[in-house]
Amino acid sequence: MTTSTTPIPLEIGRVNENDVRVAWKTGQETIYPARFLRLACPCAGCVEEMTGQKILNDATVPKDIHPLGIHLVGRYAIQVEWSDGHNSGIYTWDRLWELAKKTP
Repeated sequence: MTTSTTPIPLEIGRVNENDVRVAWKTGQETIYPARFLRLACPCAGCVEEMTGQKILNDATVPKDIHPLGIHLVGRYAIQVEWSDGHNSGIYTWDRLWELAKKTP
């Protein structure tokens, strides 16, 4: 769920074949490199649910990974369909905003 301090995206899309762009209501724009975003997947297959410890092996994610589709989940998140077949991660606005501070 989005906190009252988390901005809301105005626009979400792709910049090119590999990267995801979010234009925030604050006027800020964030470009998320595809592999960075895929490695930050919060799903139960990538992060141990009880401990929060990452279980995804980074070496198994292709260097040329890219989104095949980006889908809205309600009014609080997106779900990305990745070229490696993974599609169960839900990236909330909170998660995307936190990741924006860490983008390479």
